[in-house]
Amino acid sequence: MQEFKVTLIMVGIMLAYAVPGFVLIKTKAVKPESISAFSKLLMFVCQPVLTLYSFNKADFTKELGINLLIFFVIITVVQLVFIGIFCLIFRKKMDDVKYRITTVATTLSNCSFLGVPLLEALFPNSPNVAVYSMMYFLSMSLLGWTLVSALITRDKKHISLKKILINPATISIAISLPFFFTGFKISADNGYFLGQIENMIMILSKMTTPLCMLVMGMRLATVEFKSIFTNPLSYLAVAINQFVFPLAVLGILTLLRVDDELKWCMYVMCACPVASVVQNYAEILGEGQDVAANTVLLGTMSSIVTLPLMALII
Repeated sequence: MQEFKVTLIMVGIMLAYAVPGFVLIKTKAVKPESISAFSKLLMFVCQPVLTLYSFNKADFTKELGINLLIFFVIITVVQLVFIGIFCLIFRKKMDDVKYRITTVATTLSNCSFLGVPLLEALFPNSPNVAVYSMMYFLSMSLLGWTLVSALITRDKKHISLKKILINPATISIAISLPFFFTGFKISADNGYFLGQIENMIMILSKMTTPLCMLVMGMRLATVEFKSIFTNPLSYLAVAINQFVFPLAVLGILTLLRVDDELKWCMYVMCACPVASVVQNYAEILGEGQDVAANTVLLGTMSSIVTLPLMALII
């Protein structure tokens, strides 16, 4: 029951962060057209810094390196399989953007913005949990900037080697890995200047969850509240994403007999609500913003129930 209690409290706090964003839009202190700018700040600044923060916390070992590679391969394959399944299911309806958004929303999980603080709360004695989440986010980002973007826009130009190699996730990983492999820490132990850099990295990384939820609160203020609950496809996406997907992944990991830390980290991240990046991609790409926002909002609000329930399995 401890996992249930911790998860319930963490999700409740995360949802509370959305309130100021809601108020800012309703009081017209921030204009709705500015939401995409906040999304870009989240994806292009805070998330890359969170990657650096996560790798800076972990200590490289050969075993951890192998587990991270295994983690990356498994989660990438499973995401591709689920996206492929729903592409086939909706193949005759893909002209409608709501089916394209639903296809990606069934799979993409809020693995870093919500996943990192949740993992750190559930597994406080494990410094590696955050770096596992970055491997998940790297996989999701590689798919997001290429396959997911191509699905949302129906434009194959997004599937390119340039998009794979040059995006915020891969660039931040490339910067982080030399420090990770060499064991060099950006910390006060290596001088006052690096100590201040460490503080800056920590502060910016901790902004990801509040900023993510602020954006969500802003978007909530722009939609008709009842519209969140009237689209059957949103319920389908949330059910698959927050129940079927994590349970399927847990079954696969149990059969493969992988390391317990790897297994439970991946399971918790898969159980996180529909990824806010579904909304962020829609905002940036200019396609299906309302559908994406409603699905993400429904998933996030329902996570106050689904996440604590899924945590009981731990």
